[in-house]
Amino acid sequence: MKKLMLVAASVVMAAGMVGVAHAGDVEAGKAKYATCMGCHGPTGQGQAIFPKVAGKDVDYLVDVMQKYRAGEAVGPNSMMMMPHAMNLSDQDIADLAAYMASME
Repeated sequence: MKKLMLVAASVVMAAGMVGVAHAGDVEAGKAKYATCMGCHGPTGQGQAIFPKVAGKDVDYLVDVMQKYRAGEAVGPNSMMMMPHAMNLSDQDIADLAAYMASME
């Protein structure tokens, strides 16, 4: 029983470390966001056919950017987003998501 609890505790701790390793850096995301401004606007409020990204949930933003990077269609602007996302690292995505979520 003790061995099972030790294994379970190790798994939980390892899972927590993975989440920490990919925690987004708002300042790094702000610098990376310069590429996004042309379509989503300087404050992330969106413009014309480009959606608002400011204040969205971090998990949602990460999920959508990962799908774009993988070449998955998410919505009507997918073909425009895929080339921008294809070279983003996991950390870039985490940073961008943290910054966009922090925008008001």
